[in-house]
Amino acid sequence: MVYDIELNSAAHYPVSGIVELSPLIEQAGFGAFWKGESNSTDPLVLLSAIAARTRTLKLGTAIYHIYGRSAVTLGIQSATLQDLSGGRLLLGLGVANKTIAAWHGGTFDRPLRRAKEYIEIVRKAAAGERVEYQGEIYSTGQRFQLSWKPAYPSFPIYLAGLGPQMTRLVGRISDGVFINMATPAKIREIADRVRAGAVEAGRDPGKIEIIVKVRVSLHPDRAMARSRLRQVLTFYNIADHYKDMLRASGFEPEVDAVQEAFREGGFKAASTKVTDAYMDKLPVIPGTSIKEIKDRLQPFVEAGATRLVIPYVPVTEPVIGDARQFVEAWGNS
Repeated sequence: MVYDIELNSAAHYPVSGIVELSPLIEQAGFGAFWKGESNSTDPLVLLSAIAARTRTLKLGTAIYHIYGRSAVTLGIQSATLQDLSGGRLLLGLGVANKTIAAWHGGTFDRPLRRAKEYIEIVRKAAAGERVEYQGEIYSTGQRFQLSWKPAYPSFPIYLAGLGPQMTRLVGRISDGVFINMATPAKIREIADRVRAGAVEAGRDPGKIEIIVKVRVSLHPDRAMARSRLRQVLTFYNIADHYKDMLRASGFEPEVDAVQEAFREGGFKAASTKVTDAYMDKLPVIPGTSIKEIKDRLQPFVEAGATRLVIPYVPVTEPVIGDARQFVEAWGNS
């Protein structure tokens, strides 16, 4: 099992601090460092800095959404980071939602077709091929081609997926699925659909990666470890797509309670409805030791995960210091 780390959840980690911490992350044995986006710091800018400080650590976007930049632009960026890092990019993409699309002047529609066309353009552009793409949604015009021959023209592209149609598409067109906020039972369900999509496309389902996020906090006092995770879970219980997936996972009464409290009293009131009992059923681990965390990650491995991404949620300030303690403890375990 490959264990990766993400420093993005529930806190703003100063980018200079993450870059300084990156050699220690590599030494601790993590396979990759992942960085997501929405309105936080930019993944590829940060990953470029980490690439300069490390040698073997993979560099992942989890998740870069397709509305923030053209597919040709992302192809150029990907090829650049590949050359800079010696071929360590893991490109995770997602179709986002209506809110994020609107931030960038986009319209959230036809997500399956958009994802397919976008990935096709990124692959061709980053490989140094001539791109003259005319799709149903995206068009690149004529005669685009990189001005140099990329040293590492191929890299895995993963697609975030939750629902039936998107997860089957993942199996047909990408190198793996990126799963967020899913229980082991839901992971099995998603993995089955992804592999079915691969079979439909004549691909080897055994080569499709199942990448799973499980958020973690570490503190000797379990109540403290739970505190920041409770904030994260409150957000997911009111967020588009995720609230529906949580309902479909059997948590309808709990989600409804959080939603009602949010409507009546705002975020703080909603967080009181994320009880300890509810938290313990969700893909988060408020751990008091690294051994406990690793033990509680095993159901996700058994559910079919091929990589486990651990977004570390800090409990104390400064957050970089808290993250450093977690990384050191992981490396010493």
